[in-house]
Amino acid sequence: MRIYEGSPRQDWEEVLRSIGAFADRERMKELLLLELDAGFILQGMGLPQAGARTESEGSLTKITRELPDDEVAELMDVATSNRTDAAPGTPHTEIANYYEHAMRVVGAYLDLQHPRDVFFFEQGGAFVLRLLLVGAGAAPAGHQLVEFTKDDIMSMIDAAPTQRNKPAQESGPPGETVP
Repeated sequence: MRIYEGSPRQDWEEVLRSIGAFADRERMKELLLLELDAGFILQGMGLPQAGARTESEGSLTKITRELPDDEVAELMDVATSNRTDAAPGTPHTEIANYYEHAMRVVGAYLDLQHPRDVFFFEQGGAFVLRLLLVGAGAAPAGHQLVEFTKDDIMSMIDAAPTQRNKPAQESGPPGETVP
């Protein structure tokens, strides 16, 4: 990924956390994210706006947004200025800013893997990632599929505060890895 080639984006954790915060603000769910040379395509289902009296008055609509690098940088600035962490002991069903937290922990995993290219989708709180990993000599080694169940994501979110300021270590995801 260009993060590691001098891009203004610094790491996956912050990039995905910021895009997740954007998805939370836009009331999106069932996300699909595709990395481009100069940004991302984010697609999801949009929930009715808060002005609707009931959710049944609005219907889910597919939303597709191109997020070029400069817009991602702006999202990162906004997310940093608005950042709040969920209070300890917050029940999983009531995590504020779910996508911000979930995508941050997925991003932290990606930072350990250093993929060349990323594509993922989310449904029902579970994430499936397709990563193009780099082999010796910076040549692509092939794609790898990684799945994080909703329980995996919740465990990773719960463990995240204890992982801060610890040296990074290579490890596999709690979910299944398909070669």
